Amino acid sequence: MATLDRWLLPDGIEEVLPAEAARIETARRQVLDLFRNWGYELVITPHVEYLESLLTGAAQDLDLRTFKVTDPLSGRQMGFRADITPQVARLDAHTHRQEGPSRLCYAGSVLHARPAALSTSRSPIQIGAELYGDASTASDREVIGLMLEVLELAGVAEVHMDLGHVGIYRGLARAAGLSGETEQQLFDALQRKAIDEVAALTAALPAAQAAMLRALAELCGGREVLAQAREQLAAAPADVLAALAELDEVASELSARYPALPLYFDLGELRGYHYHTGMVFAAFVPGVGQSIAQGGRYDDIGADFGRARPATGFSTDLKTLVTLGQAIQAADPLGVWAPLDGDAQLWQVVLELRRSGRRVVQALPGQTLADAREAGCDSELRLQEGGWQVSPLAS
Repeated sequence: MATLDRWLLPDGIEEVLPAEAARIETARRQVLDLFRNWGYELVITPHVEYLESLLTGAAQDLDLRTFKVTDPLSGRQMGFRADITPQVARLDAHTHRQEGPSRLCYAGSVLHARPAALSTSRSPIQIGAELYGDASTASDREVIGLMLEVLELAGVAEVHMDLGHVGIYRGLARAAGLSGETEQQLFDALQRKAIDEVAALTAALPAAQAAMLRALAELCGGREVLAQAREQLAAAPADVLAALAELDEVASELSARYPALPLYFDLGELRGYHYHTGMVFAAFVPGVGQSIAQGGRYDDIGADFGRARPATGFSTDLKTLVTLGQAIQAADPLGVWAPLDGDAQLWQVVLELRRSGRRVVQALPGQTLADAREAGCDSELRLQEGGWQVSPLAS
């Protein structure tokens, strides 16, 4: 490998320089403080685990995005986490085991073998919150509200919210008795809004069931979509109508709490279909093709770990928040320049300043005041009147 090539990083893997790193760390602290204020407790999960744990149950969709290695100690396959949510679900089900509702949050880097989209990072810093133990729409509303508060904290402008419910399609597909293969084909066609394919795949079904499944491809738009859905899906099974009622209830609450928030509904959008079980939601901003924060309900994810619990949550990428947000600015206090001097009194003054929260940069051999400003200092420690005192940096 040529010498210059040694500096290259893999596609989608980036390093973060000091100024940006400071903003990301500031965002992390502020968001975690927000989570704490809402009652969420921080957990830290491992970067690598056995594949059987990482890809259990609903997490199997992560298989192609997971880097896999062999553990030299056990000989078993391990994976670098591509999503922290399944890890937190395992923690709630097996390790934490709190009775009643449990609110957990996390922040950490993840690694993707394949990017979520061509322009996205393969090493995002995922931060999110999960609420376990409550199946009511109150939990969905809380988690969505918390996600919106995170975006508000970051200063992300022009947020649009997409809402859907995978239970609507699940219920209609189950009532129609679709085979696994046909259900998957219909799912794929709905994601592409391929109306002709949807019609062909439902041609053999009874007219009423076919009409309801076909309607999903066009039930998208503003709040009026829910009224249209109540009419076009009036003959649907009870679980479908219940899912539609849940969606309407959450939408009403969001409109009351956030009257300026644009809401968009797409009953054929099945984001995370193999993972989620109920309400799904995502935040978008103009000019960005992918959602900037997303989540939904994934009940019973802990079943494979010994305890099935209702669950809902959301996640976002700290790097994205910092890139899009306007409110998070790293505190970058100007420093105090300390000369290179072996005086014991100087050392004590430096320690006291640092312990009080001041930033002190000690000169190294060969450095002079000319280097102080480059080091981000606007003052210096100067020996005067028999002691070391902070004074404005000499020009």
